[in-house]
Amino acid sequence: MQYFNDFPNIFYKFGDEVNSVVYQNLSLYSDVVDQVKDGITFLNVHTIQEGFRPDQVSIQLYGTPFYYWTFYVLNDDLREQGWPLPNHELIPYIKKILPNTVVNTRDEFATKFKVGQTISGGTSSSTGKIIRRDLNLGKLTIEGDVAFSAGGELFTSVNSDGVSETLTGISTVKEYQSTSHYVDGSGAIVDIDPQAGPGALLTEKTYENVYFNVNESLRQIKVIKPSQINSLVTSFKKSIRS
Repeated sequence: MQYFNDFPNIFYKFGDEVNSVVYQNLSLYSDVVDQVKDGITFLNVHTIQEGFRPDQVSIQLYGTPFYYWTFYVLNDDLREQGWPLPNHELIPYIKKILPNTVVNTRDEFATKFKVGQTISGGTSSSTGKIIRRDLNLGKLTIEGDVAFSAGGELFTSVNSDGVSETLTGISTVKEYQSTSHYVDGSGAIVDIDPQAGPGALLTEKTYENVYFNVNESLRQIKVIKPSQINSLVTSFKKSIRS
């Protein structure tokens, strides 16, 4: 990786190994680029085009693929969350990390339908294991893609004491399309009464919405001006080598 080319070697002992080996000192850090993070003299704002990789953006801005690493140094969100995904890859990614089924209810279920219990749909006859509960939103997350009735149904479960329990579902959705939170007219996240529902004045934000918005926000990045890139990169490398 081009970024590490100027990192010097040191003797390093891994774990319980007896002998040290020659290895690059990856712990080094220089704040040369950090010092210009908020300086308008050195920076531009750039929108990453759909599907562009870091090296391609570097070519687009600087005529070389080797300055891609400056994007991560300048932008904390990129460093922490990664490069924005193309839209055609985003939904498969969300489905992969949120592969389960969510049952929504207005029933109070603090003392029943516990994690680990098996839930059965009275209309669909489908069953699944409860893996998470959200009392604040009235949600039960069921392991896997379970074919419950989308419009809701009466659910039953038997607890650890052998007692049968019931719960009325108002809807069933894929986990990635389930509610993450609600916002008011100003966009502020607000709590709801899960037994009463959110009401008409609040807007639902699904996990799909949240991931899409975060992914879009990652496209807006700070970049070093082409006129300044060579001098800043040179200073950075000198700092690392020293």
